[in-house]
Amino acid sequence: MPKTAEPAAQRALPGRKAQAARNDELILAAARDVFLAEPKAPISAVAERAGVGISALYRRYPSKEQLLRTLCYDGLRRYNTEAEAALENSDGWAVLVDFLHRVVEADVHSLVVHLAGTFTPDESILPEVRRSAELNAEILRRARESGRLRPEIDVADFGLILESCAAITVPDADRTRQLRLRVLTLLIDGLAATTGLPGPPPTPGEFAHRWQPR
Repeated sequence: MPKTAEPAAQRALPGRKAQAARNDELILAAARDVFLAEPKAPISAVAERAGVGISALYRRYPSKEQLLRTLCYDGLRRYNTEAEAALENSDGWAVLVDFLHRVVEADVHSLVVHLAGTFTPDESILPEVRRSAELNAEILRRARESGRLRPEIDVADFGLILESCAAITVPDADRTRQLRLRVLTLLIDGLAATTGLPGPPPTPGEFAHRWQPR
């Protein structure tokens, strides 16, 4: 069986650094699987899932909180990357639809749904948070200019939509993806409807409270 090709960045690294980079990828992938299934799982479960020694994991992530923080920060960077890609569309409505599809497909918001409140964010995330706010505002502006978006829709409504999709899980991964996209399609249709919505959109505080330690 042919070996899986390594990323170019890894191939360029010396032996020990390349191994450390491979271990880091394995650890983060394992941490995502383990903590999405059970946020209170011990860090040893991540090492076992990744197939690395617990000492190798602790050298990279001295605490579970640091590992959770890195996992969620990587998720926010992925969110911003998908938003930037969606903004390359020339049509404002297509920007919004593509953005929502990209983020749901990337499964970024599962991290928010399951891990919010399990660690304390620090200031290192602020540049990505500010960038996210800028991108969200631009997506909303473009969608409004298309003339197809409900006038009362706010950026915070994006979060409600994405978290609603991320909350859908069934044992089969392909079926989970299919159901999430099915619900997303229904919600996107609702964004363009003309009937009024009950109540205002979520406030920043209603979203922020989840990051307080539980």
